Amino acid sequence: MSYFVTRPDCSCHQIFPGVHIYTTAGEQMMLSLVEFEPRAIVQPHSHPHEQMGMLLEGELTFTIGGQTQTLQPGEMWRIPGGVVHSAVAGNKPVKALDVFHPIREDYR
Repeated sequence: MSYFVTRPDCSCHQIFPGVHIYTTAGEQMMLSLVEFEPRAIVQPHSHPHEQMGMLLEGELTFTIGGQTQTLQPGEMWRIPGGVVHSAVAGNKPVKALDVFHPIREDYR
């Protein structure tokens, strides 16, 4: 097993139109790079996994548990398992990091 991961090593999924996720997993957590096309939408959803993330590029309007905030690069979020959340990208491409625990088998 290599301790280093390149983008081609990652699993890639289109999770919503215009939203792609690149993931790698360790033993108990998963790291993902999420890329949004301008104005792409992650529809409201929930999952049992705890999720935390940070916006790297662009502007992202996030709604978590009924609270909405427009985030700028460097800002973070935390989502307990089972909480409904959604996101809308701004007018430019967006990049964000997400960490999931436990590992999301659907993103492996």
